[in-house]
Formats: sequence, C-alpha cells, structure tokens
Amino acid sequence: MFGGLIGAWFIFVYQFRFFDIPFAWWAWILAFVLDDFVYYWSHRWAHTVRWFWADHVVHHSSQHYNLTTALRQPWFGVLTFKWVWLGSALILLGFHPVMIGFVGGLNLIYQFWIHTEVVRKCPAWFEAVMNTPSHHRVHHGINPMYLDKNYAGVFIVWDKMFGTFQPELDDEEIRYGIVKNLGTYNPVKISVHEWVGIFNDMRSAGNWRDAMMYLLAPPGWSPDGSRATSKEIHARWISRQSRQPGDHGEDSDRQLDPAE
Repeated sequence: MFGGLIGAWFIFVYQFRFFDIPFAWWAWILAFVLDDFVYYWSHRWAHTVRWFWADHVVHHSSQHYNLTTALRQPWFGVLTFKWVWLGSALILLGFHPVMIGFVGGLNLIYQFWIHTEVVRKCPAWFEAVMNTPSHHRVHHGINPMYLDKNYAGVFIVWDKMFGTFQPELDDEEIRYGIVKNLGTYNPVKISVHEWVGIFNDMRSAGNWRDAMMYLLAPPGWSPDGSRATSKEIHARWISRQSRQPGDHGEDSDRQLDPAE
C-alpha cells in the first residue's frame, strides 16, 4: 500500500521534470551513483533529526549484527514524508521513476551483505571506495567514537568527502544497538517506541519552541540538558580521552548513559 502511494507520487512528479534523461547505459550508471548520494544525505538526516530517527531507529535496535539485522526494517517510513521532497529530487531532474526504483532496489540489495561479522576486511582498494562490513559495523556501533559515522549505502567515499568517516579499529570492539537499548523483542514496541517518546516529550514541553525541538532536533536533545545527543556524548568522551590519553576504550565496557 505504501509502495503504491509513493510510486503514484513519483509518476505525478515526473510530469514536472526539468530534463528528459534517456534510458541509456550511462544514465543507469549516473542514476545509481546519484541515488546513492541522495541516500547518504537521507540516511544522515535519519540520525540527526529525531522525526526521521523515529523511523530509522528500528534498524539499529538489535544488539546483534548479522544478516537478520539488515531485514529489521521500519514499518512507518511513509510517515516521515522524506519521499515527498528528497525522493522526488532525481525524478524532477529527469530520471524516470522506473529507473530510480530499480537503482534504489540495487542499493538496498547491496547493503544486505554488509550486515555481518564474518567478513572482517575486504581488499584495500575495495575498502577505500565501497561500503563494506567493516565500515558498516562502525555505523551500527554505540561506542562514543563510532556514533553517527559511515552513513554510506554503497560508496564510502561520501563519508570521506563530508567528514563522517570512521574506520573500524582492532582495539575498539564494537557494541551494537542504540544508546538506551529497549530490552524487548516485541516488534510493536520496537517499531513505535520512538514515535511514542516524541509524542510524550512534545506534550510535556513548556513552550512551542521546545515542542518543535523535540521533533526536529537530534535524538537526545532536551531543553535542560538532562539528556545528550550523539555529538555531546562524543565530545564528553573526547574530553575524557584528553585527560587519559591512550585509553580510547574507557566507555566501551559499559552501557552509555545519555544523562552523563
């Protein structure tokens, strides 16, 4: 049902395209690369805007990292409305909706195999350009140094270009999940818990500004600083490392508390 809704929207938007891009071989390659570029920013905003995170958090909720994690997908992505504006960008440019749907599917298929701990490192040239299990393990890590890194879908070069790349370190074992793990396998709770959290926070907000910040600020934002965003957790970790040089694993042995 949601797929049909989005597909109908894309067909509608295609009427207003700026150019007529043909179904040529080079257009498919260009569409694939540009789609991955759009995916990078969509994925990055999914970690830095709480409204989008409410949907994406489902994918990060597992404390295990294997191929089933790739299939832990949200149910309500249509509610974020990213597809209305971000998903329409390449179609307005002139790529046919069928082409965008196809390369988007290839992007998701590629990302399936990188959800594993079995493959440790790929050849150096491949690691330099492509997203790999090693790079994506970092993305799923909740260690302070790994938080909100490696947003790439297929090409890790986007993270290197925009300053969000972090290599996996042999002496920093990755812990998976979310900063405050849920402690449940109930799929309904996993799927809706952050939407409920946003609603409760907005209802208790003291003013409209705080209510909107609960919706649009990064996850972990609070008006009184009683919680912490990923950037704040990382900054506090950096501060501790400057006082204890050489011990970057200090926070790796315990569950992070965003209030610290």
